[in-house]
Amino acid sequence: MKTLAPIAAALVLALSGPAVAAPKEPVMTSAYRTVQVDGLSIFYREAGPRDAPTILLLHGFPSSSRMYQPLLDRLADRYHLVAPDFPGFGHSDAPAPSDFAYSFDHLAAVMDDFTQALGLRHYVLFVQDYGGPVGFRLALAHPERVQALVVQNAVAHDEGLGPLWTARRAYWADRPANEAALRANLLSFEATRQRHIGTSPHPERYDPDLWTDEFAFLSRPGQIDIQSDLFYDYRTNVASYPKWQAWLRATQPATLVVWGRYDPSFAVAGAEAYRRDVPDAEVHLLDAGHFALDEAPGEIAALTARFLAAKGIGPAAR
Repeated sequence: MKTLAPIAAALVLALSGPAVAAPKEPVMTSAYRTVQVDGLSIFYREAGPRDAPTILLLHGFPSSSRMYQPLLDRLADRYHLVAPDFPGFGHSDAPAPSDFAYSFDHLAAVMDDFTQALGLRHYVLFVQDYGGPVGFRLALAHPERVQALVVQNAVAHDEGLGPLWTARRAYWADRPANEAALRANLLSFEATRQRHIGTSPHPERYDPDLWTDEFAFLSRPGQIDIQSDLFYDYRTNVASYPKWQAWLRATQPATLVVWGRYDPSFAVAGAEAYRRDVPDAEVHLLDAGHFALDEAPGEIAALTARFLAAKGIGPAAR
């Protein structure tokens, strides 16, 4: 029987085929945390080693930190990524407007205190949509913290505001007379869907869960009042464009602009305008919409990693 054992073992090995290596574990999976800031529970996603360069990811409307999950999944092997939900969004607290002033100044103040609560002394600012106004306020308040700026469909110039902004400007000029039109223009199911698809020639590439989930969020009790108040305050962002442009010209931050060309709200001219203030800005127009990570997550992750590595922030891109 002893003489048959090696033969039997060899037969079993032959029949089972070549050995297959176990899949590698990711460097670090995302963590989903909350922290108390200014009396609010602020939810955030975090991934990557904390001693690596930090990327602070500020989300848009009506999404949340969830929009950045594709970047956390792709860049956590070389960066420390932190993506908070603003008050009133996602899983963060959403107090009633009677208890919390929904303005971009206030959101930025909470995010400033959030970064201090987490001990973030330096970071790359990655901003999209509403994240732009919040991020620029942080940058002007603490320019020494900003190592680089990555802009994904976030406007800082008038020409970036497309035709849809006509009704929105009317709301700023006369809120009571235009409240109903604004809510249809900004908060309806069709508007929520259109924000993702825009003018894309490939609507079949978009997961309908994206806008269905966002509309469910917008339909929660109190949300229509929160978002109406915050959007009324958006007029302060447009008024602040000259200040933001002056900061860009004065500091010349390392700037990467990645812009979905099918965005129904923010015109492509808004991407090119950054070069007026930062001539060395790197600008890429993508075959994607307002939420470009819907359709081009790999491309945006690769562009970001390559850009930051070229600026000496983080390891060489692979």
